[in-house]
Amino acid sequence: MCHHVRMVEIAISAARSQLGDLVRRAAHGRETIALTDHGHVAALLVSPQVIEDLEDALVFADYQRRKAEGTLEPGIPHEEVGRMLGLR
Repeated sequence: MCHHVRMVEIAISAARSQLGDLVRRAAHGRETIALTDHGHVAALLVSPQVIEDLEDALVFADYQRRKAEGTLEPGIPHEEVGRMLGLR
């Protein structure tokens, strides 16, 4: 399930003193924190759930692609079963 994630940019120099709070915001608030270096995004702090959601979406898209191409092997992939059962 994909949720809207808000992104906030903060300079690395300002983030140093707020790291614990920023990590908690990313982990629990489903907020992406973009750490910038000289105005350019250098790294992102994201919730592990965001990554899991993206991985699930990629697996499902690949499954749909293979199904449409007719190259899907018999059976249902483990990741698909987990998604269908709401385990991921």
